[in-house]
Amino acid sequence: MKTLAALSTAPDAPFTLTPVELDEIRPDELLVRIVAAGICHTDLTFKAKVPAPAVYGHEGAGIVERTGAKVSHVRPGDRVLLSFGYCGSCRHCRAAVPGYCSKMQQINASGFRADGSPTLTRDGSPLYGAFFGQSSFAQHVITSQNNVVVAKNVPDLAIAAPLGCGFQTGAGAVLNVLKLAPDDSLVIFGAGAVGLSALLAARMRGTKTLIAVDPVPSRRQLARELGATAVFEPGPHIVSRVHEATAGGAGCALDTTGKSSVVADALSALDSRGTLVVVGLGDTHALINVSEVMLAGKTLRGCTEGDALPQEFVPQLLREHGRGRFPIDKLIVKYPFTAINEAVADMRAGRVIQPVLTWT
Repeated sequence: MKTLAALSTAPDAPFTLTPVELDEIRPDELLVRIVAAGICHTDLTFKAKVPAPAVYGHEGAGIVERTGAKVSHVRPGDRVLLSFGYCGSCRHCRAAVPGYCSKMQQINASGFRADGSPTLTRDGSPLYGAFFGQSSFAQHVITSQNNVVVAKNVPDLAIAAPLGCGFQTGAGAVLNVLKLAPDDSLVIFGAGAVGLSALLAARMRGTKTLIAVDPVPSRRQLARELGATAVFEPGPHIVSRVHEATAGGAGCALDTTGKSSVVADALSALDSRGTLVVVGLGDTHALINVSEVMLAGKTLRGCTEGDALPQEFVPQLLREHGRGRFPIDKLIVKYPFTAINEAVADMRAGRVIQPVLTWT
C-alpha cells in the first residue's frame, strides 16, 4: 500500500514528506496508522550516519488497522504505543530484559526485517526502514507484536508516544537499574527528555537530593521546576560543585550525553561505591581513571531502553502519569508532521525538550 513518510534522502538533507510503498503484513506483523511520533536524538544520530534514503522514527503511537494471523494480543482498533523490537526467544528476552536481545541490532538498526527483506520501498527500490521495528515517521507502519504496547485508556497518544524509548530509558535507568531510595542522591548529566524523565522518576521514589547539569539555562530552570534540588552549568569545576552539594559525592549518576569528557566527570562526581549509569549514544571511547574506579569501589553500568520489558513497564509509567506522579506532559511540545524540520531545529537548539509530531 502507499503511505506518506518523512524521508531522509541524505545525512545533511532535510526531511521531506514523500509517498512511499509499504509491504504487505506477514502473519506475525501488524499494520498501524500512526497518530503521533516522538523525535529522539537516536533518530538524528542515525540520520547523520546512514547515507541511504531512510525513514526513521521509533516512538510511534497509533491505531491498529490490520493484524496477521499469528498476532494474538492485539486487535484492529486498539490504541497502541510502539517500542523497540526483540526476538523474544534468546536468553536475554527470556530473562525479561529484551533491550539486550541477541538480535537487537539486526531487528532494530539494520534497515530491514530480521530476514533482510524491506518493509518500505520507493519506486521499487528498497528504503532503509523497519527502524526499531517501526519507522514511525510515517502515516502507516508495519511492526510486530513484540513492539506493541496496548494503551486502551490513554486519552492523548501524543503525550504517551515518547514512552516507547526516551522516557522509558530515563525512568528505567532510575527505577530498574539504580533503584533509588529516598536517602540516595542522584546527579543527572544532560537535562533533555531522557534526563528529565529520570528526574521525574527519582521524584516518584522520593529521592531527596537531585542535581541536574546542563548547558542550556531554560533546561536548568525546568529541571528546578520539576524538582531538582540543585542545577549546575557544566564546566571545569562541576565535580567539586557536585561534591559540595552532596557532602562528598553523589551516590548515583546518570549520563545521557554520550560525551567522553562528561562520562569522566560523572565518575569523578560519585562518592565511594557510587554507580554511574550511561544511556547516551555518542563517543565510542572515554578516558577514565581506572584506579579511581577500583580504589573507590565505583561502578560504571550501561543501560539500554531502561532495562525494561515495555509491555510491563510502559503501562506502569502510564498509570503513574494518570495519578499525576509522572508529569511527562510538561516535557512535550507538539508539531504537525509538516513541521518536522522546524521541530528538529528547535530540539537541536535546546528550545524544546521533547518534540512530538502529529498527523492532523
